[in-house]
Amino acid sequence: MAESDLTNSISIGTTQADPPSPGKSARGSEDNLKSLVKLVRVLECFTTSSRALTLAEICAKTAIPRSTTHRLLASLREVGFLEQDRERDRYRLGLKLFELGNTALANFDLSHVARPMVEGLRRVSGHAVHLAVFDGYRAVVVHRADPSPEFSAAGTSTFIENTPAHCTSVGKAILAWQPEDVVQNVIARGLERFTDTTLDTEEKLRAELEIIRLRGYSIDEAEHQPGIRCIGAPVRNQNGDVFAGLSITGPAWQLTAEKVPELSKVVIYHADQISRSLGFTSA
Repeated sequence: MAESDLTNSISIGTTQADPPSPGKSARGSEDNLKSLVKLVRVLECFTTSSRALTLAEICAKTAIPRSTTHRLLASLREVGFLEQDRERDRYRLGLKLFELGNTALANFDLSHVARPMVEGLRRVSGHAVHLAVFDGYRAVVVHRADPSPEFSAAGTSTFIENTPAHCTSVGKAILAWQPEDVVQNVIARGLERFTDTTLDTEEKLRAELEIIRLRGYSIDEAEHQPGIRCIGAPVRNQNGDVFAGLSITGPAWQLTAEKVPELSKVVIYHADQISRSLGFTSA
């Protein structure tokens, strides 16, 4: 099946017939849009902690009827967006998405512009560095530099990974400067609890975002992963809008609370350098 035919294959209740009337054409476009939205909801079920899911689990996460979900999964599998294991009871993201992600990343100016600053922050801080962009709900990590020699020979890696915006330093560094409606949308989708320190209520999150705006950087105090501390800072485009974030990550015993004030200055400096490279000039 050609990928351009994907939405047609999942549109419920549509058939090939004579050229549709304007009214039918509009309804068809609306049906296709609804199908695409459902496709995205299915794909968003998969995370680094939920790599393989059953049909029942996907239905529970999306609230889409079982029969419709089954047809969506079949179409996604046919074009390579999903894969099914040998027992045929679990689904995983397919390699086609990896290929498309790499293509998008290769054409993404931020990744190229920021690479020297990401690598420089890795060398100066001695910690793993993450560069992420905001998709409206989550922070999407598009570049990582890791100080561990076993990670890779060069110490850097380019990949795509979604991370929660409400409980990671890179996510909160972005979220703190978003418009009110965006913050509210993130809250409305639910503040999932990952650890005992996760900011899982609106009151806690809003108070934290206010602190971040005042001091200029964010901290993740083991809110997403136990024993991990992170420091993040916002990255701005040429218009001054915060659309990305930069962070360093390390074990709490190594990246201690006493080191945060000095390291935050280093993170902010490198984030500002990326912003300037993108055309931003501070007032």
